Amino acid sequence: MISNRSVTTVCYQIYRGKTGESTKFQVRAYNPYFYGMKIGSVVLPERALILAPMEDITDAPFRLLCKRFGVDLMFSEFVASEAVIRKIDKILMKMEIHPSEHPYGIQLYGKETSSMVASVKIAEQYQPDLIDLNFGCPAKKIAMKGAGAGMLRDIPQLLKMTAAVVQATHLPVTVKTRLGWDDNSKIIVELAEQLQDTGIAALTIHGRTRAQMYLGEADWTLIGEVKNNQRMYIPIIGNGDIDSPQKAKQAFDKYGVDAVMIGRAAIGRPWLFREVRHYLDTGDLLPPQLVKDQVQLVREHIAMSAVDRPEIRAVRSMRRFFAVYFKGLPDFRETRVKLLQAESFEEVNRLLDLIGERWGYLPAYSSTESVAK
Repeated sequence: MISNRSVTTVCYQIYRGKTGESTKFQVRAYNPYFYGMKIGSVVLPERALILAPMEDITDAPFRLLCKRFGVDLMFSEFVASEAVIRKIDKILMKMEIHPSEHPYGIQLYGKETSSMVASVKIAEQYQPDLIDLNFGCPAKKIAMKGAGAGMLRDIPQLLKMTAAVVQATHLPVTVKTRLGWDDNSKIIVELAEQLQDTGIAALTIHGRTRAQMYLGEADWTLIGEVKNNQRMYIPIIGNGDIDSPQKAKQAFDKYGVDAVMIGRAAIGRPWLFREVRHYLDTGDLLPPQLVKDQVQLVREHIAMSAVDRPEIRAVRSMRRFFAVYFKGLPDFRETRVKLLQAESFEEVNRLLDLIGERWGYLPAYSSTESVAK
């Protein structure tokens, strides 16, 4: 693999809607002649960093923030195939792509092959770079109905669906799944070969079973076994508990994966990707982010959220991030509650001013601390 990373800085103007302000984001654009892995026609750098698709989290504003901090590949929130073919507006909106987001994939889930194939045809119209199939979501409302990780209980159907989708689209198709349904059915090594035979272009493995949900530690040994299987030639992407630069480096060095996918650890901490990239490239840890920098980032995040939403919806959409952005600050509980109850830009900005004044020069919680993964 070629280690020279030719990087160009590209600026994108993002308008802040009702605030009347604007901000610029610097996005790393990689020269396609210097790469470490390919997913079909999608070229990614060596030791690529990928943002995991997360429902109600990885909307366009959050994706753009993560892109700013060095994400190499992103995905939509996962999208139900049945909702796509029924053309439900709020679901179709989840597939919309900002020009600066490429390379970008749309992730679909469902249990019926015909619906998945039909939804892929609709997804193509949004011009993603690839299609990802979710066979890993452990949520009860998904898995117990036979979709997401529930597909791991019907491997013939899973393989039939995957092969049909591969045949139905000109785009590269990838799969995200888990080690198996439970500890008695960790089938990922065999399943990886079978999925490769269907024609998928890459495989992402979360190092837990469906039964584990997100409890316990991710088991990367089986991910490494898949990667080191001499019969495997497609890129293998590892996922699970990557919450620090050191863990990301271990995933590459010890288990040999082609890329790592980071999910929950990036919620409220999109700069984690910059920390990881810097450590991989230099071996040095960046200084900790200061709270005052987080305050500015939250302002930008809210501004982007307001571009295509009413003010009240933009503010409420940020509540899932507020608790994490300022995690670990001393005597912060009362302020956090106020943030979570705020209903307007004015209220949020007043609280952000307070946070900057009182805690601004404290270090934000570090990626070396114990955080949600």
